Amino acid sequence: MREEIDHWVDQQRENILGMYHYLHENAEISWEEIETTKFIKGELEKLSIPYEIFDDQTGIVGSFGDGNGPVIGLRADMDALWQQVNGEWKANHSCGHDAHTTILIFTLKCLKALGVESTASIKCFFQPAEETGGGAISFINKGLLEDVDYLLGLHVRPIQEMRFGECSPAIYHGAAASIIGKIYGMQAHAARPHLGINVIDSLTAINLAIRSIPLNPVIPASAKLTFAQAGGKNFNIIPDYAEFGLDVRAQTNEAMEELIAKLESQIRLAGEVNGAKVELELLSEMPAANPNKWMEGIVAKSIKEILGEKGLVKPPVTPGGEDFHYYSKANSHLQTTMIGLGTDLEPGLHHPDMHFQLNSLLHGIKIMVLSAIRIMEEKQ
Repeated sequence: MREEIDHWVDQQRENILGMYHYLHENAEISWEEIETTKFIKGELEKLSIPYEIFDDQTGIVGSFGDGNGPVIGLRADMDALWQQVNGEWKANHSCGHDAHTTILIFTLKCLKALGVESTASIKCFFQPAEETGGGAISFINKGLLEDVDYLLGLHVRPIQEMRFGECSPAIYHGAAASIIGKIYGMQAHAARPHLGINVIDSLTAINLAIRSIPLNPVIPASAKLTFAQAGGKNFNIIPDYAEFGLDVRAQTNEAMEELIAKLESQIRLAGEVNGAKVELELLSEMPAANPNKWMEGIVAKSIKEILGEKGLVKPPVTPGGEDFHYYSKANSHLQTTMIGLGTDLEPGLHHPDMHFQLNSLLHGIKIMVLSAIRIMEEKQ
């Protein structure tokens, strides 16, 4: 089977690169992946794969196969980031979601070419809005994962974690959360500051309180202010309103729950000591990875078969978040893993000039196809 997969994918190299370049050049940000959804719809129609699209959001889900066995899910995210690239603000694929979409489409093409629909049931998820943390939740709320037994995902990895020609059977993402805060004070003339409540004093105290929270050195975790705004155009007025944002990370879900509780307590204590009022909202939250050794074993065998023994590397432990892990958290029966694909990606994920070895796309397709087939064979 490996020889058939190798031959088919290698023959498709120019088509694979062509699709990647098209998706890269036509990037769309979270919840606005309208043309991307239409493009995927056209590809599924070419493959005669029935699909479902939605009136209230972007994204598309396809399914095919006549097998009586378990349902195998394959997932790719498809949104881009909004960032400044060479002085221009634009939608930009600097997290590799264009690569993930390309890999999944050609994984489906390869599975169809190999005729697996007579022995399996495949469900493919082209998910929007991973960068907001809400895309996976939207699919969960629609009940789209309830009939799926196994779910494979994939993410390109930076050169700091693994090299081109290497691959891991999982990525141990940490938990991530975003918190937004609002501070209400009282305006006054800057010559009489004692008559007002200065929200910048609250912001300063809040920042010090966040940085003073003791963290367990055994479990990686961090909390930091990443956005702050207060005051207007006049420098002689005590400002009465401020907004701030926090990025919070922890390697385990338990550590995240503990850290958020401490943050909520300390932020209010510090921000309100001068008489201001602080409001907090948990804007988004992504759970940490839940390792599945059986799924990792399946993928590990596929990696070794495609890339050789030296191509298999340990799953990276990363503070980065990924909403893929919502799927197993929300569906206790669902077995999942996310493949880490070595690509020599530089300078790093989310850098506006991110680039990587495009031949790694072929590795990703081959490993995804073989892993799906191995799950079919072992579970029938």
